[in-house]
Amino acid sequence: MSSPDPTTTHPTAPTPTDPPLTGERADLLEALAAHRQFLRVTVRGLTDEQARRRPTASELTLGGLVKHVARIEAKWVDFLLTGPDVLAAPINPAGYEQWADDFRLLPGETLADVLAEYEAVARRTDELLRTLPDLDAAQPLPQAPWFEPGARRSARRVFVHIVAETAQHAGHADILRETIDGQRTMG
Repeated sequence: MSSPDPTTTHPTAPTPTDPPLTGERADLLEALAAHRQFLRVTVRGLTDEQARRRPTASELTLGGLVKHVARIEAKWVDFLLTGPDVLAAPINPAGYEQWADDFRLLPGETLADVLAEYEAVARRTDELLRTLPDLDAAQPLPQAPWFEPGARRSARRVFVHIVAETAQHAGHADILRETIDGQRTMG
């Protein structure tokens, strides 16, 4: 029996024994699922070589976008669970290089691998969204030029940010895919 295509599975769908969610949490889960699916569909059928291509002036690649979205989502969840240190900005050339590598599908990495990583991250995020006792729970943001000094982020804002990040990069991915082979996710 062949394994399921990771671009078409819905790893975050609740099981029949889960209590039905309504309201804000259900809306956030639905938005996350929709934008994740746009990203998965955009990379469906690509070879690893195509997923590594840089078809525009940007450094972005399709495999790198999936990898980045997975890793940044994981970091925001870690932020909610452990605090601001996981979001700290790179402070040296090695840190910046590692940050840049999160936008690339590196030799030895495959699109299937980053999609599997993304599925695992999505399951973890969705489980936290379903079970976190209070969406108003907040953590302080680390010092960084892009965060207001002394700012905090609630779990609610983090989940909204993950939706926005996923949607933004799904749009980037759609442009890259159309440039590579003319395929569009929508339209």
